[in-house]
Formats: sequence, structure tokens, C-alpha cells
Amino acid sequence: MLYRLGTPCLIHQMKYSMFVRWSEHGLLERLKNEGIGGIAFSPLAQGLLSDRYLNGIPTGSRASKPSGFLKAHEVDEERVSKARALAEVARERGQTLAQMALAWVLRKDVIASVLIGASSVEQLEQNVGALGNLEFAQEELARIDGILG
Repeated sequence: MLYRLGTPCLIHQMKYSMFVRWSEHGLLERLKNEGIGGIAFSPLAQGLLSDRYLNGIPTGSRASKPSGFLKAHEVDEERVSKARALAEVARERGQTLAQMALAWVLRKDVIASVLIGASSVEQLEQNVGALGNLEFAQEELARIDGILG
């Protein structure tokens, strides 16, 4: 539709994280071929890709509330187990799980930015720390893919 109207599409926003990878099945390549940037929202999977839920659902967290985008049943053993294994990879990289998850999304050259929902200045500063290590060795990527299945 944009093409027919002569309106260029400059940026496309999609849900993209280690846990939500559907855009890898053609969308990212299409964006690259068309010269369109991607902005990933929910790159931390509503906090599942942070240290927040590694030991259960904390009081006051998104999953502890009756409404919102992250439901308590989504903080299941499968996802938490994967997050714990990913946290170990992150630790070996000198990063928090959240920092590695953001770096992992940003590793794709078509991703222009990520949208994060920091709830404090400290959290924002920690997330910006992801920029200190955006490179992944092939072995790290293979290990991450193995964890994610």
C-alpha cells in the first residue's frame, strides 16, 4: 500500500526477542533488502529475559499483577530454565541477562533500535550497558540457539 501511494517505509516495528523470533523467517531479510530499519519492541520479553524472574515472581512485578502483558502462567519452568541458562552465557560475556538479550537483538544490522520499558533510571543505565559488548562469537550464538531450541 505504501508503495502504491509513493510513501517510503523507513522503519518497521516488530516484537522481537530471544523468545519471539518469527521475524527471522523472512521479515528481517525483507527489511534489509528494502532498506527499511527495524525497531524491536519487547526485546526483554516483558522482563523474562532479565534477572527479575529467575527465582520466581517477585511482588510488584508485571507478572504479579492481575492485568498487563505478562501473565503469571507465562513465567513457566521452561522459560525460566532457558533464562537461567542464558544468564550463565551472559555472565561469561561480562553482561547481565538483560544486557545480553538487548545486544543479541541489536546484533542484526537491520535493527535500528530497541524499545525498552525501564521502570527506573538505574534500570535504564544497566540496559544502556549492553552497548559495551554487542559482538557475539559464533560459538556463543550456537550456544544461545541450543538453549533456545
